[in-house]
Amino acid sequence: MFITDLFKLSHKCLHEHVTPDRECGYCPDCGKFIKNEWYITRCACCGVKLKSMIKHGEIVPQHRYCANCGSEEFVVEKLEQINFIDINFAVLVKQVIEDSSAICSTTRCWQEKTDAQPKLLVQYL
Repeated sequence: MFITDLFKLSHKCLHEHVTPDRECGYCPDCGKFIKNEWYITRCACCGVKLKSMIKHGEIVPQHRYCANCGSEEFVVEKLEQINFIDINFAVLVKQVIEDSSAICSTTRCWQEKTDAQPKLLVQYL
């Protein structure tokens, strides 16, 4: 039992049990659909990867200036897929998705009601 349960305070779910190795999934704590998004920061001048962090809800580099060229400008890039080289530089954002059917890479199908008996599809190898 947590102190927030004693005082009936509302708390915001941090989705800690949604693993970062999956693209999307449901949070077991709050039941919302979560999409994992990876972001990386690069120097705008020389393009070197900078270690990222989230500060006040914004993705920024850990250090103010680039260690390679000294520039203060940076660019935030969204990564489609994380690899082991970028894992030290990237930051994970767990985005709550309201319409899970539009974003997750699953296939859904349905059949309209008819009197005809449905036939099986032919599978080609």
